[in-house]
Amino acid sequence: MRHLAILFISIIALSSCKIEPKEINYGKDQCNFCKMTVVDKQHAAEVVTKKGKIFRYDAIECMMRDYKGAHDKVGLFVVNDYNKPKSLIDAKGATFLISKNLPSPMGEFLTAFASIQEAELIQKEKGGDLYNWDELTELFKTKEGVNMKEKSSDMKCQAGKCSPGKCGGN
Repeated sequence: MRHLAILFISIIALSSCKIEPKEINYGKDQCNFCKMTVVDKQHAAEVVTKKGKIFRYDAIECMMRDYKGAHDKVGLFVVNDYNKPKSLIDAKGATFLISKNLPSPMGEFLTAFASIQEAELIQKEKGGDLYNWDELTELFKTKEGVNMKEKSSDMKCQAGKCSPGKCGGN
């Protein structure tokens, strides 16, 4: 009986540490970085740590700021595919577009695409610059992103509908 209990506890422990994304509950989940509610189905992101803990973000830029320099603790980075809202894709294989003509929730104009071809099509229409995961990571390490000179407490959401004390709301 004791061996059965140990086996049962081991199975539970191993299954709770799966490194896989979980569905984002849009309109209810809260951004781990800026504390806004995750509502944008084209720009949200998620981190799964090597221990299986999940952190959700209302924008890719929030994820990048939160995990700046701590990528060794992460098992998986996933982002919404712009062309397939709510669809999470591996961020390391995504192509990213930063275009002033394609707003994202936190004002960095950062959008992810499942393929470079899809990103190039939108880039032709909207302009901007393309990045792969390594280039984007480097951008956030060295320049703190495109518009990231402010601290997280000074961030303003794109819609301007933040609660007092949240992302610089009024």
